[in-house]
Amino acid sequence: MQQLRVRNHYVPELYLKQWECEGRISTFRLLVPHESFPLWEELPLKSIAFRRHLYTSLIGQEETDEIERWLDREFESPAQEAIHRVVNEQRLTPDHWRHLVRFAVAQDVRTPARLKEFLSRQNKTLKPLMDETLARAIDNLERSARENKPLQVNEIIGAGEFPLKISIEKPHVGKWQVHAETTVGRGLWLWNIKHLLTNTLKRIPQQRWTVLHAPTGISWPTSDNPLIRLNFQDFNNYNFNGGWGVNNTDILLPLSPKHLLHTSIGKRSWTRGTVLEEGMARFLRKIIIQHADRYIFSLDPSDVHLIQPRLVCSETYKDEEEAWQNWHNNQCQAEADLRK
Repeated sequence: MQQLRVRNHYVPELYLKQWECEGRISTFRLLVPHESFPLWEELPLKSIAFRRHLYTSLIGQEETDEIERWLDREFESPAQEAIHRVVNEQRLTPDHWRHLVRFAVAQDVRTPARLKEFLSRQNKTLKPLMDETLARAIDNLERSARENKPLQVNEIIGAGEFPLKISIEKPHVGKWQVHAETTVGRGLWLWNIKHLLTNTLKRIPQQRWTVLHAPTGISWPTSDNPLIRLNFQDFNNYNFNGGWGVNNTDILLPLSPKHLLHTSIGKRSWTRGTVLEEGMARFLRKIIIQHADRYIFSLDPSDVHLIQPRLVCSETYKDEEEAWQNWHNNQCQAEADLRK
């Protein structure tokens, strides 16, 4: 039997090693417990950008790392040669570009930063959506029964894996009652990742991608949230709320300290191999730093702390560490309760 992978690297090692120097990666933490914590740490590759049991799921009572292995098999490993070719200035075939794009999309959905966004959004919207969907389904069922017509069912691929509990009750008086329950947590997030990377990925517009080069004296950093969907108006008016299908969204992913993957939805990017002028390069470098969640990795630490100052708060640091320590047990318990 294969050993369960519990150290889930949400930014793959094969990607981060482009920022490795003498076996270490210069790391800037954006949340620290006290002022005396060093600005930069030199950390081994295996010790960064992972969380224990981030992608672990349950099948019955058994833990499985199927999602971790699937991400590796379908998105990480196929992109390894393409990244190597980019870094070594070698020609890329259409297949190489396809693997890079798939890698980029996967990197957009699998990080703790995306997890936090997903849970926050679902806590606000999921219950009203489920109530509306359930009510519509009951209306359709009752109409089909009255009219003696077969019920039309639109099959959703992977719906059987959705963490959902349906219960039907017949009260002493009144109509049958149908209840739907789910848990906003890891199981729902992992289902969403797989849904996006198997179904939604197919609907992403075909774009021409390029690799941009940093000019002399500037290097691209990267972070624990490296894929950027930039909604750019001007140098003082931008946000990170762009979308894969939204015109004028700039998609950015550093591939090395020198190479930056880029496309712009609905319009042409720079020609491949363009060396950016210094002003634009410094702006994009700032964007990469500002988009980080908790960690920045860079060969050039000079001004990172000025662009994105760290938060010094012992209470926040302690709460976050405790939440991650309890993550696996809490999620397993929530999933077990849903199955009761």
